[in-house]
Amino acid sequence: MHYLVSFLLSLCLLQSATAVASADIIFLGNNIVTVDAANADADAVAVKDQHIVAVGKEARVLQRKGESTRVINLGDRALVPGFIDAHGHMPFTGTIVNRVNLSSPPVGAVNNIADIIQSLQAHISEKNIAPGEWVYGYGYDNSLIAEGRHPNRDDLDRASLHHPISLMHVSGHLTAVNSKALSDKGVDENSLDPAGGIIRRRPGTNEPNGVMEETAGYLFQDRTAMSDPAKMAKMIRQSVALHASYGLTTVQDGGSSLAMVRLFRNMAEREAFSVDVVAFPVGNRMDVDELDGIQAEKNYTNGFRLGGIKFLLDGSPQGRTAYLSKPYTQGPPGAAEDYRAYLVYPAEEYEKRVAQLIRRGVPVLAHANGDGAIDTLIQGVYKAIDGIEMPDHRTVIIHAQLTREDQLHQIKQLGLVPSYFAAHPFFWGDWHRQSFGEARAAFISPVARTAELGIPFTVHNDAPIVPPDIMRLMWVTINRKTRSGFVLGPDQRATPMQALHAVTLGAAYQYFEEATKGSITIGKQADLVILGANPLTVDPDVIKDIPILETFARGRSIYRADSEPTGS
Repeated sequence: MHYLVSFLLSLCLLQSATAVASADIIFLGNNIVTVDAANADADAVAVKDQHIVAVGKEARVLQRKGESTRVINLGDRALVPGFIDAHGHMPFTGTIVNRVNLSSPPVGAVNNIADIIQSLQAHISEKNIAPGEWVYGYGYDNSLIAEGRHPNRDDLDRASLHHPISLMHVSGHLTAVNSKALSDKGVDENSLDPAGGIIRRRPGTNEPNGVMEETAGYLFQDRTAMSDPAKMAKMIRQSVALHASYGLTTVQDGGSSLAMVRLFRNMAEREAFSVDVVAFPVGNRMDVDELDGIQAEKNYTNGFRLGGIKFLLDGSPQGRTAYLSKPYTQGPPGAAEDYRAYLVYPAEEYEKRVAQLIRRGVPVLAHANGDGAIDTLIQGVYKAIDGIEMPDHRTVIIHAQLTREDQLHQIKQLGLVPSYFAAHPFFWGDWHRQSFGEARAAFISPVARTAELGIPFTVHNDAPIVPPDIMRLMWVTINRKTRSGFVLGPDQRATPMQALHAVTLGAAYQYFEEATKGSITIGKQADLVILGANPLTVDPDVIKDIPILETFARGRSIYRADSEPTGS
């Protein structure tokens, strides 16, 4: 009996000590937004090691305070869950630093084709680029420059006749090249359009005009970064730090390759990523054996995991290559009246592969902007689950911008997750009114209707198409103001909580990570962000201006606004 009493007493003391173990960090304040209905009124949060250990009232949480505990009094600042990148291209965001930024305001300073030419010439001169070496640029936007068209080979020849030049359109789905680039790659009047792409031609001839759509541009992509793994690894670390400065604690490589996956693993083995990195290799270019070998990972190893497979089904609305069920109101130059764009991947091939993956439990992302492409995606999932009990597959419709009302009901029935490129109303809303007409443009990224139907959804920036700025993304999702100030589809505006949920707990759900991320809840990973103000209580028009003050990932501070980024 004596030994039993002693054992029980020791156990109680151990439990008591454990219950009040000193926290590493305690946050105090009246602007703690937990995104957890069970703790909506919390005014204190405690973190120990990598996890949240207490959420609730200040007096109780302060029992966790020890001699070394960092206590953060938030004051007017807010604490929210770490932001989760529902779709982006994190490595690509790192590689563009060595390219010429040809973006229009507010991202860049290009207003016309003359600015493009001048920027290229200055870059060649400043970098002392030798004749014959490639020059790469990114971000030009024909919808915003004065000429309202893509730069062609003649324009770019004015920048240089001796350097092959390749410019990526802001959408990432078109490429503009000069004559030297065409010559170096052997593309001429005898070249045929590749499957899933178009070589635009000079009027009345077969001679390429220098503008390449979709797969036609692949030949001109910059692949030099991957040829130097050490250089690529440095760019990736820099990109992680950049994403952390925007409050992102989970980031995506949503257009990965098997080679990139190997690089991620090697990097993680040498030094753990400060944020969680999840990769989705593109299945379009994989052979059957490679696809069969894909096994999605549920857990991160040193901050990295393989999340599943991505397919590309169509192009982009801003590039007017999104595949529609009905014709564009205004298509590309020279397009027929019935122009609807096209699939970039055969429907039958996608259907076969998506069925295989869903039945094996491998998560799938599928890029589908136009409603025609979304029809293809939906049909593929219907066929995949035909004759079986529907699994919890959460297949993600990447971008999902021209989703129709009837498709939303199919999406709900099939358990699909639309991830809306919700930054579009600001960046290209005025352009979309021309491309699709008022009714279709107003229903771009229909987040309010999606929420009304009870469909889980997320929103994203698709960085580097636009910067990974989550506060601006929330601002656009909530306000839907175009560059001209027009409100595009006012009935599709999200509430501030809906927007915040979409980049936190909603995004965690998309990743099958809702049990460990996305809300300030006891036991979850300590991914947290301190904001300059509470996005739920400020004027919605100023949400984009709320600064990111500090980012915590797995309980560790990885970015502070008053110091250099520390993410890696």
